[in-house]
Amino acid sequence: MLQRLLGGTLDRLGAGAYAVDADWAVVAVNAQAEMLLARSAEDLLGRDAHDVLHRQANGMSMPRSQCAIMEAFIAGRVRQEERTFFARGDDSLLTASWLVTPLRLTPHETGALVVFHEYDPTGMALPASTIQTGLLPELERLALLAETTTQLTATLDVNEAMDRLVRLIVPMLADWVVVDLITESGEVRRALVAHEDHGRISRRPDLQGTLLSVPETSPLPLSRALRGAGSTLATPLTYQGPPDSHIAIEQRRLFDSTGMHSAVIAPIRGLREVLGALTLGRSEQPEPFTTAEIPLLEDITRRAGLALDNARLYQRQRKVAETMQRHLLPHLPSIPGLEMKARYLPAPYASQVGGDWYDIFHLPDRALAVVIGDVAGHDLDAAAGMAQLRNILRAYAWSQQERPSLVVERFDRALPHITDVAMATLILGRLQPHTDGQWHLEWTNAGHPPPLLITHDGQARYLTSGHGVLLGTQAGLRRTDATTALPPLSTLVLYTDGLVESPGHSIDDGLERLRQHAARLADQPLESFTDALMEARPADNDDDVAVLAIRVPPPDAPAPPAGDIAHRS
Repeated sequence: MLQRLLGGTLDRLGAGAYAVDADWAVVAVNAQAEMLLARSAEDLLGRDAHDVLHRQANGMSMPRSQCAIMEAFIAGRVRQEERTFFARGDDSLLTASWLVTPLRLTPHETGALVVFHEYDPTGMALPASTIQTGLLPELERLALLAETTTQLTATLDVNEAMDRLVRLIVPMLADWVVVDLITESGEVRRALVAHEDHGRISRRPDLQGTLLSVPETSPLPLSRALRGAGSTLATPLTYQGPPDSHIAIEQRRLFDSTGMHSAVIAPIRGLREVLGALTLGRSEQPEPFTTAEIPLLEDITRRAGLALDNARLYQRQRKVAETMQRHLLPHLPSIPGLEMKARYLPAPYASQVGGDWYDIFHLPDRALAVVIGDVAGHDLDAAAGMAQLRNILRAYAWSQQERPSLVVERFDRALPHITDVAMATLILGRLQPHTDGQWHLEWTNAGHPPPLLITHDGQARYLTSGHGVLLGTQAGLRRTDATTALPPLSTLVLYTDGLVESPGHSIDDGLERLRQHAARLADQPLESFTDALMEARPADNDDDVAVLAIRVPPPDAPAPPAGDIAHRS
């Protein structure tokens, strides 16, 4: 981004130039530098300029402590020298005259600009004054815009986008940032009033809130900006006359409370409509805003408008997706003595729906069908496939009245003929009380992470039996069942791989972490237990997660009547 924005400006120089960040990594280079150094921009960008370029007269590497360019950079001052040496891409040396000057890349990061040309024995100097008074401010403006684009487009959260905008602007351009947004109902909401307070960004919630609707005829600056008119300068005197709207009253209160002596106000436009207005104010900085600063503000608001447009669209999609997900995932049945908790967390960068699912439903006998499954993907297609599989499996399990392995075999053979799902994993179990007072689980596993059983005294083990290939392989292999008794007050955990998988660790590491963590939580109430498992998922997890936890009753609890299992919901 910086190369694209700064490169063209640097090309206007009659010399080679490259810009570096605070770590001395090259962030932009012009065409003249590529030619003089016999290196392409791609070869230089991201690399340490000192290590790659700076040399002694004999061609050997230059110690940083002896490098005049690095010395000037560290001191944060302008320096110019007639003769030094740069390593060219063809292994030859370029004897060059150079000038280095600080370059502010963001409000919190200062890099440097190095301008150079081939050494001229006549002593022709580089245009230091022109660079400092003309080119440097332009480069800093472009660097700020590039950073604004990067920061604002990297989030889809409106509040986070506004916080990032404040950190970019304060105190580089202003002491105060005010964001007014037009809601979908047409009201104006003062969403942000923030300033720098001893090096930290501080909000003023007492100045935020609803400002009612946009005045249709008011000539005052904020009202005009909210209607999409041009950017305007404002001072406290602007709002000292009789107020023509609630917005004017709030603007007077804003100036009085913040001490702003000068402000500039610009509309924030989206692709189809005006989204709000951005106000920058100065209270500590003595210089008032001028019309020369309006173009920079408008460049910033264009980028803010794009970011807010994207964030609003994402929030609308998320709301629709969350509603869809709530209807797709089932309500857990109520069984006396048997505790059940379920959690679902969507993938962080998806549309808030996915292919993970859990299910518990009643069978015609005294058993409960228990399911955990995962269709590949975390988008609407995966959610649709998941809904298909869940409903088909329910029908097969209810009608077949067979062991889980036989139900899954029939289900697997039917999948390519009645669904679009290519592959999936699942566990299907039958959970029911026996005459000995204990609950028993019979299950089969189709390529899914194994269930975890935690006893009340903190012993935890995986149920690895009954394992078979995932759904969709059409391998024709027979599936097997496994059976175990669930000790009194033990907890059975079914989960999807998002709970244990991490790009930085093996699946075995993830399973062991889950086992140890669940064992430590064995005596926790089931709701706290389930929440703690979700909170401990890998920080770099980028998949959706479903967890189903079931805790069986104590040994002296009466077995639920048959009718309660078969008919309660």
